[in-house]
Amino acid sequence: MTPPLCFDYKHVDGKPILLDVYLPDVNDLLPVERPTIIYFHAGTLTVGNKQGLFPTWLHKRLSNRGVILVSADYRLMPPSTGHDMVEDIQDLFRFVATSLNDCLDETFSNEAALPTARSAYRVDTEAIGVSGTSAGPLCAYLACMHADPKPKVVLSMYGRGGDLLTPRYFMPKSGPIRPGMKMLDPEQFEEYLYPRSSRLELISDSPYADYPPDHVTPGYPSNPRMLVGKLYLQLGTFLDYYTGQHEPSLSEHLRSLSNPATGVPEQHRRLFPQLGVSPAWPPTCLVHGTSDTSVLIEESRRLHSLLKAANVDAVLWEVPGAEHAFDYAPPVEGVPYDKLFDDIVEFLTSHFIPST
Repeated sequence: MTPPLCFDYKHVDGKPILLDVYLPDVNDLLPVERPTIIYFHAGTLTVGNKQGLFPTWLHKRLSNRGVILVSADYRLMPPSTGHDMVEDIQDLFRFVATSLNDCLDETFSNEAALPTARSAYRVDTEAIGVSGTSAGPLCAYLACMHADPKPKVVLSMYGRGGDLLTPRYFMPKSGPIRPGMKMLDPEQFEEYLYPRSSRLELISDSPYADYPPDHVTPGYPSNPRMLVGKLYLQLGTFLDYYTGQHEPSLSEHLRSLSNPATGVPEQHRRLFPQLGVSPAWPPTCLVHGTSDTSVLIEESRRLHSLLKAANVDAVLWEVPGAEHAFDYAPPVEGVPYDKLFDDIVEFLTSHFIPST
């Protein structure tokens, strides 16, 4: 895979927040300005970066269609909240639409500085879509609600955020949040628990990392952020960290209501995609495994039903027996997902390349 071009799309507290640009395969028959898909990475909003768990199957197919792929970092919680992520998403779309082409032009004006031969493509600012895996679709949904320009098309791979008002997010658990996982000890994560969590440094890049084979717990996450999001779900406080409302606890308030949707304060409703669906929502492709134990398929079913009720062009492709992150399990290519991947990219490109 050809190395991407990296740019910072904003700075917060003097720290850059970055994106990678994956240009399509060279094809002189294609116009210079190309459709672009913005991708948001997985990680329960607490961990990951723009190159972690990268969807090579999506990149390859988009590249073959002459589509640019942009993979972006965003601020992670804690200490950041969903409100900070909305700001990042808005700034990201603004940068891609108004500044990225200038960055690309400047890069290609000095071809000797490029690591490999590249074609001087530019972003078609009228054809920007959005995608994500796991927690990434929540960022994609927020883009549909708040970004300008609004994305033309959406891809959600087993996305979190289709229904954030289920007990899974605000009820304490008496057992593991998914089969085969041990209960986490909160005392081992004190710096990530409120109020200490609010004093953490801003972070937008936290790579996945496991202990080596010779460690006492080989293969277990060595980056505690890989477990923090799961701990919040276990404690039933995920929405406190997501909204930033700890005092009084939003989660505790929602537990007392028969209809949690009525208990979301006005200032936080902008963070709940199910409360922001409208006929203006862009065409959406939802893909979810029926055996997903990390993000339950009911989230995609719920969002799909809301989109259809709003007369949005939306499809939900359920993958029988598939677990979470099924598109990363070897073999990534070939049976049984090859046709599914092709159909997904066909859905995306058909909404901004009408001739395909």
